[in-house]
Amino acid sequence: MPDDRELLDTGASAQLLGDRFPGMAATDEQVVAMQSEKLDSDDILQKRPFGFLFWFALTWIAIVFLAAIFANLLPLQNPNYQNYSALSQGPSSAHLLGTDDLGRDLLARLIFGARVSLIVGFFGVGIGLLVGGTAGLVSGYKGGRLDVALNAGSFIILAFPAIVAVIAIVTFWGQSLLHITIILGIATIPLMFRVIRASSLSFAQRDFVVAAKTMGATDTRIVLREILPNVIPVTVTFSLITVAGIIVIEGTLAFLGLSVNLPTPSWGNLINEGTANNALSTDPYIMLWPAMSMFLLLWSINLIGDRLRQRFDIREGLL
Repeated sequence: MPDDRELLDTGASAQLLGDRFPGMAATDEQVVAMQSEKLDSDDILQKRPFGFLFWFALTWIAIVFLAAIFANLLPLQNPNYQNYSALSQGPSSAHLLGTDDLGRDLLARLIFGARVSLIVGFFGVGIGLLVGGTAGLVSGYKGGRLDVALNAGSFIILAFPAIVAVIAIVTFWGQSLLHITIILGIATIPLMFRVIRASSLSFAQRDFVVAAKTMGATDTRIVLREILPNVIPVTVTFSLITVAGIIVIEGTLAFLGLSVNLPTPSWGNLINEGTANNALSTDPYIMLWPAMSMFLLLWSINLIGDRLRQRFDIREGLL
């Protein structure tokens, strides 16, 4: 029977390495080299460019954020000023996006209204991450009775229609921006809990976690240093999708007259005003601009979340 050197001379080792179960003559170094070469050439691991649409979406979100943050510094008219000499006008040099049926500048109301959508969306998800995410990390890592109790509680909350609960609480508690943000944030807690718990469960029994336990690491260090970094990609992508969902819910509440009180502008309020009193037939711009802005923002958030999920997706078979 030929030894390893004879196999190398005859080229038989290449065939052995190509088999599903390599022969004993194949050295560990050769197996590792072949696997590394395969992984390097695998399309899944190659970092593909995000593409034009991703950067366009990111640019649009940045524009909306900056405009909303610095709205008071921009050369805009008072969004609540009623100019009765310019009722329901189309775009012009004086009013770039036109005016509504009360003569208010639509560009100013659109930019100031973006604040409501962004605050409700991102701060609402922040509440869900702070409460539900923390509980999900602990529950997924510790398991046991704590996990059973928290998991059952999340199922009970999710079983109740969220939009019905939000409408009822807003009606009872009030329609301020703070109240709506807190209510929608609480509604996201069970969602964030279940996603982060599921991700934490997949890492809780991995070798690096077991090794950290063996070396005497505390539970806090394991959760923060070992599990949390691996959960962050899933958390970010799902959070962006949840932000888009919350913005839609706020728009729905505004359409029902349950969002922030007028005359505070929001995209949902602007859309509602555009459909009230047959205003759409006489001045379609009232609803057109906020509807387009909300569509682009939701599309951008979902696109970025999806591209980030593709970029950070980890395949167990490649580890």
